[in-house]
This record gives sequence, C-alpha cells and structure tokens, in this order.
Amino acid sequence: MRGDLTLGEQAPFAAEQGGVRLAVRVTPRAQRNALVGIIRGRDGRPALQMRLTVPPVEGAANRALIEFLAGSLGLRKADISVRSGATAHLKVVHLAGDSAVITARLTQWIGAGHAAFRPP
Repeated sequence: MRGDLTLGEQAPFAAEQGGVRLAVRVTPRAQRNALVGIIRGRDGRPALQMRLTVPPVEGAANRALIEFLAGSLGLRKADISVRSGATAHLKVVHLAGDSAVITARLTQWIGAGHAAFRPP
C-alpha cells in the first residue's frame, strides 16, 4: 500500500461517542476507486488517502466516498456522514455504530493492503 505512514505510527481514525471519526483525503477523477494508504496532512495529522472516479461536482465525490466506505467496511450508507470538509479534499467522516467493531474493521482493511473488508 502506498502512503508515507503505517497504521502503527498513527491511525487516521479514533473512537468517539456513537462510532468512529475518520480523517480522509480524497483525490477525485481517478481511474478507479481505491484506498491508497495513510498520509500525513499539512497539519501533521494522519489521513486515509482515497481515490474516487467521480468529479467533485454537486456532492458526487462525497456520495461516492460514503458508498465506497460502506461497501468496503460492511456498513450501511446511512451510518456514514461527512462531518467536515464537504467541499474540500480533506474530510472528517463519522462512522456510526459500535466503535470497537468499526475500529477492528478499519484496522483489518487498511492493514490488508486495502482489499475490501467482508464481514463474516
């Protein structure tokens, strides 16, 4: 997996009340939807680098991000929301649900080299 950080150095997610907060940096208009790796933002904090095929027009990238995360992590789209950065490359996403389960799924998904997580 590409990226300048490993999951062990600092995770781009944290448990919070009602779920997990996830920092994501989105690159639109990519050839395919993909998890690239973990990067460090300009502010020094880690973020999950994602590529999406859709253009950043009228919320299409946010909808594609939610759909990609839901499918990859076995979550409902309704349980995923963009909390900040709706019109920016760097976004904070809330994944609603059991934080221990979601954190484990994120860790497995990122650590597995970004193959989609398939819940049992």
